[in-house]
Amino acid sequence: LQISGYLNLLANTIDNFTHGLAVAASFLVSRKVGLLTTTAILLHEIPHEVGDFAILLRAGFDRWSAAKMQLSTALGGILGTCFAICAQSPKGAGETVAWILPFTSGGFLYIALVNVVPDLLEEKNPWNSLQQVLLLCTGITVMVLLSLT
Repeated sequence: LQISGYLNLLANTIDNFTHGLAVAASFLVSRKVGLLTTTAILLHEIPHEVGDFAILLRAGFDRWSAAKMQLSTALGGILGTCFAICAQSPKGAGETVAWILPFTSGGFLYIALVNVVPDLLEEKNPWNSLQQVLLLCTGITVMVLLSLT
């Protein structure tokens, strides 16, 4: 088995840990914020997990082993949720959320921009670049609109 498969599993576990932090902290804010965060993470995770599964197959895992290893990385999300709940301050959820949500959202923004911006800068076709920027702005607009409802 190639080391890339194990590195991908480690990265996926850390990613799931931050997702768990974000979901738990969001529910500490309100049910609405928690449901919106959970929905956004689920929409992100579907293609992400399919891609990770393909990486594991390419790294030499058989289908059953890849599926079991992918499922085991989900424990990172449970650990992140437990950590956020255990880190809750006796003063209330506000103390906990004050550092967890900025930490997780900053990490998500960093990862997204590190993946998107270099592709935009290398893109030769201006139409493709414009489409990507418009879709990015559409995503931001959808998040703003959902936060207002």
